[in-house]
Amino acid sequence: MAEHEASPDALERSGEEYRGFELDDVLHSATEGDTHFCMKVPEDYDGSHPYALFVTLPGWEGLYFQGVGANLEYEDFGVVANEYVPDMIVVAPQLSDWGETSARQTLALVHFMMDAYNIDQQHVYLQGYSGGGVTGSLVMGMEPNLFTAFLHCSSQWDSDLDVLAAARVPIRLSIGEGDEYYGPDSARQAAEELRRRYADARLSEAEIDRLVVLDVKPSDFFASQGITNQHGGGAALFAHDAEIMGWLFGQRADK
Repeated sequence: MAEHEASPDALERSGEEYRGFELDDVLHSATEGDTHFCMKVPEDYDGSHPYALFVTLPGWEGLYFQGVGANLEYEDFGVVANEYVPDMIVVAPQLSDWGETSARQTLALVHFMMDAYNIDQQHVYLQGYSGGGVTGSLVMGMEPNLFTAFLHCSSQWDSDLDVLAAARVPIRLSIGEGDEYYGPDSARQAAEELRRRYADARLSEAEIDRLVVLDVKPSDFFASQGITNQHGGGAALFAHDAEIMGWLFGQRADK
């Protein structure tokens, strides 16, 4: 990825609000083009101390061509995040695809936020749902060291694991056993291959368990909560699951 030199002049702010977020801010990057995103900064932010950062990547329904703020309408990951960490900046990009373009734009946006705001680099969290999980897996194959942990929801893994294994960033892969779109096999394979790499590096079983959490939900997890579609239900249920979200925001990096 080409280096992104962020400056305050690169950010265009809209001033419009929805669900506590400023809508349709735009990062203008000479290398990655325009990235549209929604952002929530705590009201008391003054830069005097570092704040955690959470980046949530949307599925297909939340991409920019679906309409401004569609990601906040269909997914609650960003909306509920401050219930876990009140003093946290939340960024919800509205990307254009789930490939390398969006992965590079995500990284450019994270670099910008780290330059423009006082960010606690021990608490930088990434989450992606469905296509956003695919994008997130690409991000973790490029610059995993930027992040404290990655929550991969109802998705598939789509990047080489060597870079992630070298960085040893914790990941959790949460998906339904009957996910209608991706199915759990990709998540299982990614978890198994990553665990194998860590075992070859002679990490302890406890350390491997900390770094790789495979969370395949049984069908009754969804049925008991009135959800019949496991893929779509991943957005509805996982964002409000205290175990899943608590895992993500409970991680701390030693940087």
